[in-house]
Amino acid sequence: MSRIIAIHLLNDYSGSPKVLMQLLKTWTRKNIEAHLFTSGGTIGFLSDLPEVTRHLIWYRFSQNPLIKGCNFFISQLYLTIRLLFFLRKEDTIYINTVLPFGAAVAGKLRGCKIIYHIHETSLKPEIFKKFLFGIARLTASKGVFVSNYLMEKEPIVKNQVLLYNFLEREFAEKADQSYMHTMQGKTDPIILMICSLKSYKGVNEFVKLAEINSTYIFKLVLNASQKEIDAYFKNKTVPGHLKMYPAQEDMHSFYREASIIVNLSRPEQWVEAFGLTILEGMRYRLPAIVPPVGGITELVNENKNGFLINSADVYELSGKIHYLMCNEEIYRSFSESAYHKSLLFSESYFEETCIRMISN
Repeated sequence: MSRIIAIHLLNDYSGSPKVLMQLLKTWTRKNIEAHLFTSGGTIGFLSDLPEVTRHLIWYRFSQNPLIKGCNFFISQLYLTIRLLFFLRKEDTIYINTVLPFGAAVAGKLRGCKIIYHIHETSLKPEIFKKFLFGIARLTASKGVFVSNYLMEKEPIVKNQVLLYNFLEREFAEKADQSYMHTMQGKTDPIILMICSLKSYKGVNEFVKLAEINSTYIFKLVLNASQKEIDAYFKNKTVPGHLKMYPAQEDMHSFYREASIIVNLSRPEQWVEAFGLTILEGMRYRLPAIVPPVGGITELVNENKNGFLINSADVYELSGKIHYLMCNEEIYRSFSESAYHKSLLFSESYFEETCIRMISN
């Protein structure tokens, strides 16, 4: 079989590099030669993959839009040139997210098979999104999508595959072994949210939700450094019962002690294509509250294992949290439904699909 050349722009602890890590582990277990091109200077899920040959590419993220744009296009020019000298015609290029378009350009020029793994739809500005998806449509041999919603909304090629994110066997076993779900002893219910440090991810709404619910503890785990968190909240008032944490490699302790998991992304600015942290929380039997649109709705069934609510409706969010926390029997029913839903996203399903999609 040809080599797999995987490309991911920014290595961190967010969902898309985690999925690529799972793919690379699966391929190398099947003795497929895998190479990874990703950013240096950052630590994330793609940092420690001993069976994968890692190639670092230059990229620096910046909060300044102009600098960020310049850095991005410079990194893609650099990536294109490197790959032109590295690729063989028989290689399969696996592009994770639509961002590393330089890999698609190089792959097309070298005559390689190009597979795009589409994780997102909410890219700004619109002209940037059209450019990236336009490159994908011109170059892709196959498209892989993390949800039905995304596959229908952003088709890039006729040959398309649905590959739901999944829970690794190790994660699932640890969750099942360590978690004994009971309402007893949880005198201080914890509302958990895990997201990037972006306003469109609902960070401000989560703070507002904490402000109007002083009887609960709120925990916010952000894919950011402590320095970035301090800067973001420098001139903001944060209630004492809201605890914030920088990026975490191991989330088990947070899921284990939580009562409810939420995603408060603003639908008009960012549509969630899937929701891996919600799925992980559901394995810990956590009822979920998520936006009413996007691939994330394929995880949460209204009034069964959670609720679909727009994050702008903070008082409705508050009411549903109170409803669950004050009704033990209903909470238990939601909790068990969340757990059983998570069982559908197994590692065996993922492995079979990801081997088949690179073989055909």
